[in-house]
Amino acid sequence: MITAVAVLAALTLFVAACGTGGTGARDEGPARSDSVAGAASPAVSTTGARVDAVRLVKDDPAVSADVKRELKPCVGDEYPVDVSYGDLTGASSDDVVVNVLTCGDAVGIGSYVYREEGGSYRNVFKAEQPPLYAEIDRGALVVTRQVYEKGDRLASPSGEEVTTYLWTTDRFVRKFSTRTDYSKAVGGEPTPVPGN
Repeated sequence: MITAVAVLAALTLFVAACGTGGTGARDEGPARSDSVAGAASPAVSTTGARVDAVRLVKDDPAVSADVKRELKPCVGDEYPVDVSYGDLTGASSDDVVVNVLTCGDAVGIGSYVYREEGGSYRNVFKAEQPPLYAEIDRGALVVTRQVYEKGDRLASPSGEEVTTYLWTTDRFVRKFSTRTDYSKAVGGEPTPVPGN
């Protein structure tokens, strides 16, 4: 009987964990202000399929000083950036999505989209309200943010917000937004097995 209850409890926790969505640990951390904007960016050559994302962010005047200060190597010359390439804006070459993370706990502190225009990349989207993470999903830009309320532990946010942006003419426009509030009844202290 005790084994059956333990197996059922483990299965329930597994299913609940799989259904929470988000992009994992990189979504966690404290919240700051957010801005979404297009801004002039430094000229970076578009020759070749890949860009130097670290240089792109560091040379970008639209990126906040706080994010630039955090953008330093974690180990050796390895920087905490995730880079995705894909078609978001209909440009002649792939757009570049850059997520800047913290070294210790991989919290997303800044997300940016760069569009190739005339041989260089221009910042056409920025979000700097951690914890956040931007992804390309079927031609749309999807930004996920963990939501914390007072007293929440880093590993236990109160919920998450997922916002979908679509490229319209010359900028990203917010099209959809959903918020999920996580239950406080699960994931807390372990529950003793009945009968013990």
